Amino acid sequence: MSIDHLHLVAERAVRERYVEAAQKKETALCCPVEYNKEYLKILPQEILERDYGCGDPSKFVRAGDTVLDLGSGGGKICYIAAQVAGPQGKIIGVDMNDEMLALARKYQDEMAQKIGAPNVEFRKGKIQDLRLDLDEVDEYLRRHPIRTSADLQLLEEYSEALRKNAPLIEDDSIDVVVSNCVLNLVKEEDRRQLFAEIFRVLKIGGRAAISDIVSDEEVPAHLKNDPELWSGCISGAFTESGFLKAFEDVGFYGMQIVKRDDKPWQTVEGIEFRSVTIIAHKGKQGPCYERNQAVIYQGPWKAVIDDDGHTLFRGERMAVCDKTYRLYTRQEGPYAQDLIAVEPYNEILLEEAKSFNCSKNARRHPKETKGQDYKVTEISEGACCGPDGCC
Repeated sequence: MSIDHLHLVAERAVRERYVEAAQKKETALCCPVEYNKEYLKILPQEILERDYGCGDPSKFVRAGDTVLDLGSGGGKICYIAAQVAGPQGKIIGVDMNDEMLALARKYQDEMAQKIGAPNVEFRKGKIQDLRLDLDEVDEYLRRHPIRTSADLQLLEEYSEALRKNAPLIEDDSIDVVVSNCVLNLVKEEDRRQLFAEIFRVLKIGGRAAISDIVSDEEVPAHLKNDPELWSGCISGAFTESGFLKAFEDVGFYGMQIVKRDDKPWQTVEGIEFRSVTIIAHKGKQGPCYERNQAVIYQGPWKAVIDDDGHTLFRGERMAVCDKTYRLYTRQEGPYAQDLIAVEPYNEILLEEAKSFNCSKNARRHPKETKGQDYKVTEISEGACCGPDGCC
């Protein structure tokens, strides 16, 4: 059996299994997850019963966020996220399964009334191709059924025009992408495109919060070729390190494992499969300018290396460009709590700044921060002393 045929079989298995799962509860498609019960109170029982996942990425949604949920299924995470994001937020769920979309859309008006805002919508598409609106493709096919190879060519041209002129999800439009145990269902040759699409749709400063099943070893071919195991979110699992690398390869930074189950969900032929949740950030791209900024890594490690190869030595002033300084000091980012920001005494305007060589790990001399002509002498009497003595 060819690799292409095996992939078609696996895709069909996924599609058929989730069609059934939209109609009746499928216990093998999920592992235990604890959600905030306050957000579950207003959800319809039918959605709760048809929910399948391995984590709760909605925990990483903030008020006012524009949220994209990949593989939104019956809409549970979307409707939770809508409560967190609030009336100023916007939630978009993307799924390719008609039955799941019908379930999620069935309760849109009811949930809008309960939440207090119509801030949730569901769109049909493949999560590895977030430019193509499959509802528009379906409508085209209703008007122009395919009967010949020429018709197929016209469909392909129409699809490309849609991707270009009316993308399902616009570039740089999303604050946070979430997903719950869906990425591992995408066939392996489409996965780089999948992560590139997540990166494309996020705003600069945006983040991905992804829960998925990972394996502690490489999954052998005979397990990957088992449609039942693939559709059950098992044999398509990323390895733990491979999952992180997939984010890194398309330009994310600051990847962090924020949840990793101690016990495996399932073990197959000695390979452990467990749930993890990863946070990854977008925004390290762009030019490097010298503005005499520095950061001090507080520890406890002797040194750390970021995703651009910058080494920060504990307790030392390390010179960084303006872009990196901003990444490090963003309070919503992954680094700020571990670093001390050192601003220059005399600001260098960005339009006057020179280029900075980010390829070297340079210490920043204090005189670079203070200025070469800094000759101030200040002696404070008693400023460091309290009733129990001096500091």
